[in-house]
Amino acid sequence: MDAEQEFFDRVWYDRKLSHIGRLNDGGGDVSEELLIEMRREMETMVKNYGPEGLGPYDAFEWGMINGKLSALRWVLGDEWDMLDT
Repeated sequence: MDAEQEFFDRVWYDRKLSHIGRLNDGGGDVSEELLIEMRREMETMVKNYGPEGLGPYDAFEWGMINGKLSALRWVLGDEWDMLDT
């Protein structure tokens, strides 16, 4: 379960980086409160994994991370390819 949480965190972190990038480019809208909470959680993940533990990933590494998350979730009882974060 620790490994599932780690891969969840890595995927979540990368998705939030992308989301913030879109917001900075004028795409979409999010409340200031939610943005503060996202950044706070991202800072916690950097403390937990270190900046080198959170990417950037090349296409192969990204596929492995998502594949491991999917496989771990399947073993733990989720549907195959469950990649929600």
